[in-house]
Amino acid sequence: MYTIERISEILKLLEQNGRVEVNELSDLFNASKETIRRDLRDMEAKGLLKRTHGGAIFESQYPSGLPEFPVAIREIQYYKEKDAICKKAASFIKNGDSIFVDNSSTCLYLIKYIPVQFKVTLITNSIKLLMGMLESDYPNLTAVCLGGFFNPANLSTYGTTARKNAEEFYPSKSFMSCAGVHLPDQFTDSSLLEVDTKQLMIERSKEVFILADHTKFERTGPVFLSNFSAVNTLITDHQNTNNQFAPFQKAGINMISVEVN
Repeated sequence: MYTIERISEILKLLEQNGRVEVNELSDLFNASKETIRRDLRDMEAKGLLKRTHGGAIFESQYPSGLPEFPVAIREIQYYKEKDAICKKAASFIKNGDSIFVDNSSTCLYLIKYIPVQFKVTLITNSIKLLMGMLESDYPNLTAVCLGGFFNPANLSTYGTTARKNAEEFYPSKSFMSCAGVHLPDQFTDSSLLEVDTKQLMIERSKEVFILADHTKFERTGPVFLSNFSAVNTLITDHQNTNNQFAPFQKAGINMISVEVN
C-alpha cells in the first residue's frame, strides 16, 4: 500500500472512531510499526492529529465537527471516490463548453478527464487546479483565474474582487462540491469567504452539478450554499439504499451513483 493510501485510510478511521492505535494500524496495513509511527508523525506535523502513547487521536478545531483541512490533505481523503465521481462528471462536458469549477478538493480530479481535443473555457478560483494544468498538456483549454484575496490553506481566491470577476461569465456548466447534503432541501458549505462566488455561478450557469462523496450526506456545513431545486445533477458514490434518493428526485435532481474500484 502506498503512503497516500495509508494516510487516506488513517484519516477515515480517525473520523469514524476518534483515535487509532499503532499496533492495529500495523496489522491492518501489513506495515511495520516504524512505518506507521512515521506516518503519524508526518500527519501531526500537518495538524491532522495529535499523537498519543501507542497511537493518535483526532481533535477537531471546528464546533460543527467538519474540519476544513488544507486542500493538500483534503485532496487525498477518499481520493478513489472523488476520482470516480469526477470521471463521470467529465462525461457531461462538451466541446465548446465554458465551465466553472470551484476550489474543492473533489473537483481537482475533474480536469484530467476532459478530452484534450475539446476546446473548453475553464473559470475557477482554485489555484491548485490551475497548478495541475502544469503537469499535463491542455492545448485547447483556456483558463480564467478569478482574482481576489489569496487563501494559502485552500490555494484559492476569494472576496469581492473574485465575485466581481465572476459576474462577467455565464458558464454552460458549473461543477462544485459542498460540505454537507442536508435534508430535506439544502446543500451547505464550509467557507463564508468563498460561498458567494459559488452561489453566483449557480445562478448564472445553464446546468449545475454537485459532486459529493458519501461522507457529505446527512452532514451540515456552517454556511448555506443552495436549495436542491437550484441543482440539476448530483453525482456521488453514495448508494440508494432504502430509497434515500427520493428527496433529491422529488426536487428534480438527476441522481447518479458511481461505482468505486
